[in-house]
Amino acid sequence: SVTALEESFRRFAIHGDTRATGKEMHGKNWSKLCKDCGVIDGKNLTLTDVDIVFSKVKKKSSRTITFDEFKVALGELARKKYKDKTGEEAEAEVFKLIEGKAPVIAGVTRAVASPTVSRLTDTTKFTGSHKERFDDTGRGKGKAGRVDIVDTSGYVSGYKHQGSYEKKVNKPTTAKPM
Repeated sequence: SVTALEESFRRFAIHGDTRATGKEMHGKNWSKLCKDCGVIDGKNLTLTDVDIVFSKVKKKSSRTITFDEFKVALGELARKKYKDKTGEEAEAEVFKLIEGKAPVIAGVTRAVASPTVSRLTDTTKFTGSHKERFDDTGRGKGKAGRVDIVDTSGYVSGYKHQGSYEKKVNKPTTAKPM
C-alpha cells in the first residue's frame, strides 16, 4: 500500500523526465515539490535552504535522493519552518502540505491557433508537389509523399486509358464464318 506522501514523491520524481522510474528524485524536482506544495514560505524557508538540505541528505556521489532520504530532508525542513513546534508536529505539518499533491504545470507555452498559422498549415490548400505529400484526410504520407515511386506499368504518366490495352488485345473475336 502506497501512502499519499509516497505517491506525491513518485509524481514529482517522474515529472519532466521520461526515463525516471519514480524511485529517486532530482534536485530540480525537489525544489519544484517544495515550491508547488507551499513548503517554501520566503521567511523561515527559502529556495536556498531547500537546496542546502537536499545536498546534505543525498549521498556524496549521487545526484538524486530516495524516498527515505526524502523523508529525512522533509524532517529537516519542518524543523526550520516550524521552529515553535516539536520535531514530530513540524514533520506532520509538512507531510500534510505535500500529501496528495501533483506537479503544477503553469506557464507552459501553448500553441496559438492564429488564422495565419492555420491557413499555412491547411493541407487542403496545398498545390503542386506539396499536395502529393498528404492524403485526402490531411495526414502526411511519410516517405511515400517525398520519394518518387517508379511507375513500371509501361504507360506514359497521365494516360487516361491505362489498363485498357489488355482488354482490346485479349478480346474474344466474334468473327463471322466465311
